[in-house]
Amino acid sequence: MTTTVAEVEEGTGSPYALSHLDALESEAVHIFREVAGEFENPVILFSGGKDSILMLHLALKAFAPASVPFALLHVDTGHNFPEVLEYRDRTVDKHGLRLHVAS
Repeated sequence: MTTTVAEVEEGTGSPYALSHLDALESEAVHIFREVAGEFENPVILFSGGKDSILMLHLALKAFAPASVPFALLHVDTGHNFPEVLEYRDRTVDKHGLRLHVAS
């Protein structure tokens, strides 16, 4: 059975009820695990921006302590700040991720 965010928001007064953000995070982790089980070669688009950093954080959380079964895909437009590329490479090395760069 899946608990929706709306059901959590209504609340039951239970000490085990998830907060709104915990419910969203739980749903995101579930989706990552479902994608890993259903698809052959998924990737996480990674630009180094706040949205893709959050997606990577959720993926790391979903599969910890194992490695993330997805590769990162960075579409390099040639308009990136050098600091973003350094961060991307440092993050890939730190977590032992696979990186594909397309341009």
